[in-house]
Amino acid sequence: MNVVLLEPEIPANTGNIGRTCVATGTRLHLIEPLGFRIDEKELRRAGLDYWKDLDVSVYKNYQEFLEKNPKAKIFMATTKAQHAYTQVEYDPDCYIMFGKESAGIPEELLLANKQNTVRIPMVGDIRSLNLANSVAIILYEALRQNNFEGMRMEGQLHRHSWDEA
Repeated sequence: MNVVLLEPEIPANTGNIGRTCVATGTRLHLIEPLGFRIDEKELRRAGLDYWKDLDVSVYKNYQEFLEKNPKAKIFMATTKAQHAYTQVEYDPDCYIMFGKESAGIPEELLLANKQNTVRIPMVGDIRSLNLANSVAIILYEALRQNNFEGMRMEGQLHRHSWDEA
């Protein structure tokens, strides 16, 4: 899986998204301009000590991203989409794009990719969910559809055994 952040503005969100990407074996793509420096303290704090393990690429603009990922099947997450994120099929190597926190993905890109736009259903007129939460919701649906391939499906207790129950 691939998560794409188009012009992210908030370092803490990007740090949290980076941590989610490490936990899921997902590659993170950042498209400039960024609203922070990649070595910023808030970014590292939100990503904890996982940032060093992150598979991340940075692009100077959307065109460079397309040139370096020419066969990318991109799903664009937006509150403006006509279909829920659960109504599409995610390939194991698909890209899920999210726009900047203040404005989302430009409408021109959405119109050019109408069939691949998805939304998270919400009640009322709320503008959007937190970006890191939105990434987690849609990414985990894509991973679920691909049977959580390569992911650990069970955990262990630290001081006890599940056999005790």
